[in-house]
Amino acid sequence: MSIRYKMTMAYDGHLFHGFQTQRNQRTVQGTVEAALTKMTKGKEVIVQGSGRTDAGVHALGQVIHFDYPGNIIPPKRMLFALNSMMPLDIVFRKSEIVNKNFHVRYSTTGKWYRYRVSLDKFTNPFKRFYTGHYPYPVDVSKMQRAAQDLLGTHDFTSFAASGGQIKNKIRTMYYVNVQEDKKENEVIFDFICSGFLYNMVRILVAMLLEIGNGKRPINDVPRIIKAKNRQEVRKTAQANGLFLYHVFYEDIPKKYRQDLDL
Repeated sequence: MSIRYKMTMAYDGHLFHGFQTQRNQRTVQGTVEAALTKMTKGKEVIVQGSGRTDAGVHALGQVIHFDYPGNIIPPKRMLFALNSMMPLDIVFRKSEIVNKNFHVRYSTTGKWYRYRVSLDKFTNPFKRFYTGHYPYPVDVSKMQRAAQDLLGTHDFTSFAASGGQIKNKIRTMYYVNVQEDKKENEVIFDFICSGFLYNMVRILVAMLLEIGNGKRPINDVPRIIKAKNRQEVRKTAQANGLFLYHVFYEDIPKKYRQDLDL
């Protein structure tokens, strides 16, 4: 007998070689599984994640599930138990017991990624692990306008890096927001989509920054989508500015369905 737990976690991805377990590498999944193995006194527990964030990518709302063998541990106790065994760059924020039909990856209705870009001329040593860096002038209003062309259901092949294993690249983009944080001299990009392809957010950010800088026309997005060709956007923003912000398991709230009758 085993009990399925769904847990929400945050982590600083700087010192992790991504989420997914890799041999001889420090990973988020490997760290959590090692703690659970101690709790079960040697019984293997496999952790499933909602998304496999890359090396250097952070999370504020990553969600995992695992089947815990033995007696039921109340969710609050499970939260405290795991947090007591975590390194300082991981914290669990929520714990609940779910039905065995729940799957952390296949039950999602959408994901929210946030990307932060520093516009400082020189790399800020206190931001370098948590923002991308783009030391060139940008017109935020141009990026805001161009981003609206991403809304709706499209084939996002042009924004998928090679190495991804998913063949169907049709996704629905529900929400895109580009805002300037003048106090921090940053631009913040938010994307809510039914699902994301490999490096999709980082490629989208790279493209929008080129539009903001005038290297691309403001109306270039429809052409790029139609091309279905990764060579149309060759650049990829740095990993360290990316955060898995939230994972949805219910209908996407209407306030995040911009101009869409969905």
